[in-house]
Amino acid sequence: MTLLALTQNQELLIVYLVCLVIAGLLWLKKSVRETIQNIFKIEELRKRILYTLLIILIYRFGSYVVLPGVDPNELAALKNQSSSGLLGLLNMFSGGAFANASVFALGIMPYITASIIIQLLGMAIPYFQRLQKEGESGHRKINQITRYLTVLIVAVQAPGYIANLRAQLPAAAIYPFNGAAPSLFFWISSVIILIAGTLFIMWLGERITDKGVGNGISLIIMIGIIARLPFALFAEVASRFTEGVGGPIFFLLEIVFLVLVIIMTILLVQGTRKIPVQYAKRVVGNKQYGGVRQYIPLKVNAAGVMPIIFAQAIMFVPITFFRYSDPDTMGGFMRAMTNMNGFWYNFVFFILIVAFTYFYTAVTINPAQMAEDIKKNGGFIPGVKPGKQTKDYIDTIMSRITFPGSLFLGVVAIMPSLVSIMGVNQQFSQFYGGTSLLILVGVVLDTLQQIESHLLMRHYDGLTKSGRIKGRVGRM
Repeated sequence: MTLLALTQNQELLIVYLVCLVIAGLLWLKKSVRETIQNIFKIEELRKRILYTLLIILIYRFGSYVVLPGVDPNELAALKNQSSSGLLGLLNMFSGGAFANASVFALGIMPYITASIIIQLLGMAIPYFQRLQKEGESGHRKINQITRYLTVLIVAVQAPGYIANLRAQLPAAAIYPFNGAAPSLFFWISSVIILIAGTLFIMWLGERITDKGVGNGISLIIMIGIIARLPFALFAEVASRFTEGVGGPIFFLLEIVFLVLVIIMTILLVQGTRKIPVQYAKRVVGNKQYGGVRQYIPLKVNAAGVMPIIFAQAIMFVPITFFRYSDPDTMGGFMRAMTNMNGFWYNFVFFILIVAFTYFYTAVTINPAQMAEDIKKNGGFIPGVKPGKQTKDYIDTIMSRITFPGSLFLGVVAIMPSLVSIMGVNQQFSQFYGGTSLLILVGVVLDTLQQIESHLLMRHYDGLTKSGRIKGRVGRM
C-alpha cells in the first residue's frame, strides 16, 4: 500500500513539473523567442555557444570518472560525509565530483585559492605590485605564478583527500581490494591524477574564455553549482509530496521566496553609485578632446564574495576543532559555534562578513589613486576641488554605500541557515544565499552581457528593452 502511494505521488510530481515546464514555454513572449533566434543567426556567437556546451559536457563527464583503484559501488559513506558542512560546500563547487571520488574531485577550487593568495600578495609585496602595473606581460607572469601555486596546493590537498577516502570507505573498496593498505603506487598515481584533473579543468576554463562565451573559470564553478540543483530540488519536492510535509502550497511559497531572494541578489550585484567626472577641453592639433562628462561607477558590493569566503574560513575553525576534541570538555559558547543553524554561529558569521566587507573594500579601492588619476587626466568632480578633497569625497561615498551593501551581503550569507530552520531541505537551502547564489547571479549576468554585446555589435536588439545588461563590473 505504501509502495503504491509512493508511486502515485511520484506520478503526481512528474505531472506537476511537466505542467510547470509547459506553462513556462507558453509564457515566453514573441520577443524572447526572436531574441533566441537572433542569437543563433550570428555564426560566431553560435559557434562560441556550441563550443562552450561541448566543454561543459566534457567537464561533467569527467566528474563521474572515478579514480583508478577505487570501487565506485562503495562510495555511500563519502557521499554522506560530503552532504553538509565544509565538505558539502566543496562538493557543491566541484559539481559532485568530490563525493564521486572522481579524477576532478578537487575541482577548480585550488586555482581559486591560488588566485586569492596572489591577489592578497599583490596588496602587500612590492614585486607583485610591480607585476600588476606592467600590463599584459605582468599579467602573464602573474598567471604563470598562479598556475605553479595551484600545482603546489593540489599536491598538498591530494594526499589529504586520499587519506579521507581510506578513512571513509571500507578497506576492500580501495586497491588491492583485499583489505590491505593501499600501495605506494596507488598513492603516487592518485596524487598525479588529481593534479592533472585540476590542471585539465583550468585548461577547459581557459578554452571557454578564449573560444567560448568568456568567463571560463567562473562558468566552470557555476556549472558545478547548478549540477547539484536537480538533486537538491528533487529531494525538496520529494519531501513535500511523498512525505506529506507542507505539500505543494508550501513548495510554491518556497519557489516564490527563492525568486525574490535572487532578485534582491541581482540588485546587490549590480548596484552602483555613479560619481560624475567632468573633463576639461583639450585641443591637440586640429582635434578637440575632453569636454565631456563621464561617471565612475562605485559598486555597492565592491568586495564581491570574498568577505563570505574569509568569514567561512574562520567559522570552520571551531567546527574542525570540535571534531578532534572531547565534547564533554567544551563550553556552551564553543558548542553553539559548531551549530551552523544556531543563533550565535550566524550572528558571529554576520558580524565577520560586515567587518571583512569594510576591510576588503578598503584594501582594493584606493580613493587617493583614483583622485590622482582623475587629476592627471584633466578631470574633476563638479563642486569638489581636485586633490585631497576629491580623495575625501570618494572615501566618504564608499563608506556610505559599503554599509548597506555589507548588511545585505551578511543577510544573503546567513539566508541558507534561516530557510533551513524554516524546514527547507539542507541541500536545497544552499541555493537561497551564500557564496553559491552570488556566484550564480554574477556569472549569469556576465555571460548574458557577453551575448548581448555580440547582438548589439550586429545591430540586433539587446536582451532587454529597458537597457543594456550590466555584469559584475560597472560601466564608465
